[in-house]
Amino acid sequence: MDRVLTRVHEPINVTVIGGAGYVGFITGLGLAELGHRVVGVDIAADKVEMLRSGRSPIYEEGVDLNEVLRRNLEAGRISFTTGLAEGVRHGEIIFIAVGTPESEGGQADLSQVISVAENFLDYIDSYKVIVVKSTVPVGTVELMCDILKRRLREGEDFDIVANPEFLREGRGLYDFFNPTRIVIGARSDRARRLMRNLYAPFFEQRFTNDEPQTTDYTPRTDTPLIETDIASAQMIKYASNAFLATRISFINEIASICEQVGADVKEVAKGMGYDPRIGHEYLEAGIGFGGPCLEKDLKALIKIAEASGYEPGLLRAVLEKNEYQVRQVIAKLKELVGYLLYRKVIAVFGLAFKPGTNDVRTSLSLRVIDLLLREGAIVRAHDPLAIPEAKAFEPRVEYCEDFYEAVRDADAVLILTGWPEYRDLDWQRIKGLMAAPNLVDGRNLLEGREPVDIGFAYRGVGRK
Repeated sequence: MDRVLTRVHEPINVTVIGGAGYVGFITGLGLAELGHRVVGVDIAADKVEMLRSGRSPIYEEGVDLNEVLRRNLEAGRISFTTGLAEGVRHGEIIFIAVGTPESEGGQADLSQVISVAENFLDYIDSYKVIVVKSTVPVGTVELMCDILKRRLREGEDFDIVANPEFLREGRGLYDFFNPTRIVIGARSDRARRLMRNLYAPFFEQRFTNDEPQTTDYTPRTDTPLIETDIASAQMIKYASNAFLATRISFINEIASICEQVGADVKEVAKGMGYDPRIGHEYLEAGIGFGGPCLEKDLKALIKIAEASGYEPGLLRAVLEKNEYQVRQVIAKLKELVGYLLYRKVIAVFGLAFKPGTNDVRTSLSLRVIDLLLREGAIVRAHDPLAIPEAKAFEPRVEYCEDFYEAVRDADAVLILTGWPEYRDLDWQRIKGLMAAPNLVDGRNLLEGREPVDIGFAYRGVGRK
């Protein structure tokens, strides 16, 4: 892309707690690219050292994060530390981007957020805007305020802002510079002004191309800014993810009906998507939604509703349909190879929760693999990027770097992640290597009747 200047007029000192995690790292790196002075704080010493050396812990499609990171390290716009005190002293704006994993009961685990708030009591000695980037339930900000007000004064020593993220994994840095909206939930005009200054390049073009250039990235300058109350800002994030999950479960429900009546869900979704009220996004039938956000946030929203005395029947149905889709992969496989999977060799194509990333957290592929192993199947797995990450989660699988080695003598192939590489494989060769040519295309990656035409026993999702 063309090199254009996007520096801010007045750089702000920013701290990102959880700065080695996905959201924290991308947020910090993006702000550094804008010209702010960023310190990333994280307790993971190994990741901090990795980042200090200019190596990114994550993969992004179409961008060399190592190069971007090194550029900002060398320019002194970003640094990393394990010291919370150092980070708090540095930041006028302090982002909290720590994990809020799903707890055993389905609620968001707030232990890391609470721990950070309690530690702030020992380190805050001047006014700070504390920005909650982590996805937390409504009421969490009030809890943090209660903790901080044991020693500090809201409005004088600190203000808290809700600023949810809308980053897609694998496209995070692109999304940072091309946001669909920036949401700021705050009670304080002082905090709002500082946040507007932080994000100013997204609302106006401040420099011309004849000035010194520092970055390859051009922020969208007409970004919608939503300034609202804290509770509404938090609900925007939860509602957005719940709606995306609902679209996926809806089209999977239509796919199940298509299988019964002989329709093709790809044609149905194509026809639906031309309606401007619907659109084509998130209307791809498959094995359901995985990843670190949609399912976790949907479960948390269900718990928020229950705690408020409301029964969220629609949201429960969305979640139940997603769980059904995973079971259907096994059901379709058994239609092809028989009810007993014991000692059957199953080749799995795809481990990451989606193409373009190496993230396997709450990947549906690993969930399917677990079900296969429980029934005694032998699993060989391939993924273009995510094998090292998958090994840490599931050591019982034989991992193959080569597509064709994974299918040798296999009784079936399951496509569970829609990597485009799988579409371009020599499927005739694969058929010849297998013990039996059975294929479950859980992402409808292969076109039309191509697998059937070359001799595969085939099951897609909502396909004829």
